[in-house]
Amino acid sequence: MSKPIRQLMEEKEARELAPQAVQSAQTRGRERTEPECPIRTAFQRDRDRILHAKSFRRLKHKTQVFLSPEGDHYRTRLTHTLEVTQIARTISRALGLNEDLTEAIGLGHDLGHTPFGHAGEAILNEIVPGGFRHYEQSLRVVERLEAGGNGLNLTWEVRDGILKHSKGAGAVFTKQDQGRPATLEGQVVRVSDIIAYVNHDVDDAIRSGLIQATDIPRQVTEALGDSHSARINRLVSDVIHASLNEGLQSITMSTDILKGMLDLRQFLYQSVYSLSIPKQELLKAKKILSDLYYFLVENPESFLSKSRQPGDTVEQTATDFAAGMTDRFAINLYGKLFLPQSWNLF
Repeated sequence: MSKPIRQLMEEKEARELAPQAVQSAQTRGRERTEPECPIRTAFQRDRDRILHAKSFRRLKHKTQVFLSPEGDHYRTRLTHTLEVTQIARTISRALGLNEDLTEAIGLGHDLGHTPFGHAGEAILNEIVPGGFRHYEQSLRVVERLEAGGNGLNLTWEVRDGILKHSKGAGAVFTKQDQGRPATLEGQVVRVSDIIAYVNHDVDDAIRSGLIQATDIPRQVTEALGDSHSARINRLVSDVIHASLNEGLQSITMSTDILKGMLDLRQFLYQSVYSLSIPKQELLKAKKILSDLYYFLVENPESFLSKSRQPGDTVEQTATDFAAGMTDRFAINLYGKLFLPQSWNLF
């Protein structure tokens, strides 16, 4: 009898991947044991489950930086996710790592993000008991909320990468006990996330007229290049070569290029992120999300009865509902709940 296709692919991974890569056959497994697919490897199945998840589809209507932009070419949370995944796969392939694992982590890393971008995350962090962190919510989405409350039952490596992808304004490269992903593939997604967003957020900020290309600090253009493609190419190439030069013990960058990337991130925080949503619009977004959250907590029977998980508090279920909303769903629901509706006498 011929071998299953999955086994042939696992044998190919054993022959061709770098020794430091995670082989599909060596995964630490799933929370719930299930039969193997005869065709797909474990990480390919994870990728497919994420790609077909409802939370993944909702990313197309969630803000990346600019709130409800009119232009067709501004990034959304979905296009950000795809750009991160593309960059991560390029790096993983060059390093001989497991592209399927990298892709699954990349596609799933922002599933728990809120409506209204990072502004929405900040709002929920203020009002939710215990705070709110999108990377923890992303893990909750795949472990408990998807598939009718059963979760996607992903492998340990994918869940680890999703949980540890986020940096905020903190260090990109950390030690294992400081939040560094356990796999090199997870570390690739962590650095690819910042490579993607510092570049596409600059691109969108220029498109919006918020900044000019000449506003980018000189030390950034000297280190990384003076165009979108040049900067990405410089950063991706540096990650590959620096990681190989260190014997692929971890994913890293050279000092000068890392400084250029962090300088660009700092410029974005100072000149773009604080201004990308006008103050009045930010106040509106905050009111929409906070009013909806408190309405859900006070009226759980209205929306939460079907989605509440066993053992969860009303506040947790309201958080899940609020974080899962798209921008337009939140705006429409707010209108239905809090604004007068037109009616006809005839």
